[in-house]
Amino acid sequence: MFLTILSHKAESAGRELIAVNPANTSRRCARCGHCAKENRVTQASFVCTACGHATHADVNAAINILRAGLALRDAAEAA
Repeated sequence: MFLTILSHKAESAGRELIAVNPANTSRRCARCGHCAKENRVTQASFVCTACGHATHADVNAAINILRAGLALRDAAEAA
């Protein structure tokens, strides 16, 4: 139901909605791709244990979700 409402809002604004599986988006480093529970220091803090990239956890997850959505869009266009 939520995606239906969101889809209608996006369409009325001339935008495209792409549903992305959010699993591990808050644990995966947007810089190097390393995924680990330990990367999520606190609810708000993200520090990659592999490359040291540090940012707000929500910003890191949003970048990962955006990239996943763009990859899905590109794959759909290529098919």
